[in-house]
Amino acid sequence: MPTTRLTSPRRTALLCGLALLSTAAPVFAQDAAWPSKPITIVVGYPPGGSTDLTGRTVATELSAKLGVPVVIENIGGAGGAIGAQKVASAAPDGYTLLVGASNEIAINKLVTKKVKYDIKDFTAIGLIASQPLVLVASQGAGVKNLAEFTQKVSKNPGKFSYGSSGVGTSLHLAGEMVKEQGKLFMTHIPYRGVAPLTNDLMGNNLEYGVFVLSSGLPHIKSGKVIALGTTEAKRSATTPEIPALAETAQYKNVDIGVWFALMGPANLPKPVFDKLKKALNDSLQSPEFRKKMESSGSTVAATTVNLDQFLATEVAKYKQIVDYAKIEE
Repeated sequence: MPTTRLTSPRRTALLCGLALLSTAAPVFAQDAAWPSKPITIVVGYPPGGSTDLTGRTVATELSAKLGVPVVIENIGGAGGAIGAQKVASAAPDGYTLLVGASNEIAINKLVTKKVKYDIKDFTAIGLIASQPLVLVASQGAGVKNLAEFTQKVSKNPGKFSYGSSGVGTSLHLAGEMVKEQGKLFMTHIPYRGVAPLTNDLMGNNLEYGVFVLSSGLPHIKSGKVIALGTTEAKRSATTPEIPALAETAQYKNVDIGVWFALMGPANLPKPVFDKLKKALNDSLQSPEFRKKMESSGSTVAATTVNLDQFLATEVAKYKQIVDYAKIEE
């Protein structure tokens, strides 16, 4: 049989095609084989907080479902921004992820020019859970409920202060939302974290404060601070005895909390994204996972939440508060 000889142009075309296939095949194989090594989840805070607890609980579930170790790396600083920046700058291979809260994902960029990343620098994989915040009074404030708080602060504009865990945090924005809705004038006192805020409230050096529910609950149950209301539209299933601020007509539009989401770097390959999304959705429906999250005061997210749409709505809400309060760092 005669041998077919390729002309030079045809030979060149064929060689080019084979070269393309040889470079494309490993990429496809890499995505198909993912994951083949441990995955790191970055948490932008020290161990022990609500974001860290959420990250560790999710990591356990994802590890079981993906069949590789999933480890937590705590990178504290700048309200979670340092950890978030590491993930935004990471290779989009699915091996470096972020369990972040509303602060570092959606708020920080609105209040400080020091943050260089934006939401577009991430792939939004899925919402994990949310928690309400809670407005509290110290024992020395002399109020027992929301009505007494409103009356006392209204009659004494500028006399009282409320504290949060820092400028531009969810706690700060919640306090400003309460002020806006209630037409109140209080001074904001930013603390470097929850611990000093707690000390001043329990020492009666500060009249009012805002906590994440899970952080404030032990002090509420012990009677050391008084819960005036939670900040989401409805009461928390964890604390049905504490009314939502929105149940009072004057505060009907108060609806803010802290939420946690799983994010990857931008341009995460679709096969990797699909596997992560499925593993996360399976985790959200795990009875053991739900029990752990709910015991900490969190409400587990529905698997049907479109995280991109959710983030757009949240950023618009936060921007309105930031603009009203003229918050800038």
